[in-house]
Amino acid sequence: MADGVVSPYRPPRPAPGDVIAWPATFGDRFIVFVDVEEEFDWSAPRDRRHRAVTAMRAFPAAHRRFAERGIGLACMVDHPVASDAAAVDILNTVVADGRSSIGAQLHPWVNPPYAPLQPGDSYAGNLPIALEAAKLDTLTDLLHEAFGRRPLAYRAGRYGIGPATTALLAERGYRIDASVRARYDYRGDGGPDFSAIGSAAYRWDSLVEIPLTTVFTGRLRALGPALHPLLGRLPFGHGLGAGTGLLQRVALTPEDMPIDDALEAVRSALGEGQQRLLSFSFHSPSLASGHTPYVRDAADLARFWTWWDRMLDCLDRLNAMPTTLDELIAAAAHITDA
Repeated sequence: MADGVVSPYRPPRPAPGDVIAWPATFGDRFIVFVDVEEEFDWSAPRDRRHRAVTAMRAFPAAHRRFAERGIGLACMVDHPVASDAAAVDILNTVVADGRSSIGAQLHPWVNPPYAPLQPGDSYAGNLPIALEAAKLDTLTDLLHEAFGRRPLAYRAGRYGIGPATTALLAERGYRIDASVRARYDYRGDGGPDFSAIGSAAYRWDSLVEIPLTTVFTGRLRALGPALHPLLGRLPFGHGLGAGTGLLQRVALTPEDMPIDDALEAVRSALGEGQQRLLSFSFHSPSLASGHTPYVRDAADLARFWTWWDRMLDCLDRLNAMPTTLDELIAAAAHITDA
């Protein structure tokens, strides 16, 4: 950053040899990430005082619903949650299932040490390297203290990875990064540009990158990576593409993504062999009404759970099996060693 201007960060597109070719024995798998975080007004400026975590009271019941179907949750925990004793107790009970795990999620505006805010600073990768490193150290140490194990997986809040992030993670023993949101571009808000990166897991230096899965559907889906950015330059271009059935970009999340579109995306990704590993994600405050734009009331919350019920039924029919962070680390290491 210079003079308050943020230069957009475009992570390098993985080379073909860096894309992980999961073996046939891996089958089709999926993982569910939860951004376990504080509650705040998404439409307001970020404020370090907003550290409430009351929605964590809904986490045990949510965890039970997933655990009953054999699904562990990859809990990407940020500083306000890891600082709250009650929330830590809840998460320690969750990871006792042997399938769920704790990763790190960095929200720089509520993660010390603090510095005067500059444009774009809600994306940790835009911070000066020393400050990004100090915030990462604070969070990593806090998670180690709270859960008795150093986190091995990381997600930058708001997907705000930067040019120094992967090196900082590797230096601290992280093995997985999940900060890439495939085919999305956040330059308009000062964030990174992932539009050239697809959904396949890949090696990024010493890390394994697991992007949030994005699937193009529609009659022109094969042209999605090139055509979708072009449609974005036209008034209502993306809506026109989706409405006519030509092209739609679908991220695997229950938040603002209709279930019928998500089901079509999953059937396409698995049925056409596009993906062997699907990555889903949602925010923990969506487990209670009134904390996110996606779950404003009881009706929204009911739709949230209907989304998951239908999606998990679909994954069962397609023989897609849940996996965990530890299993992915082991599988990727085995491919390297083979």
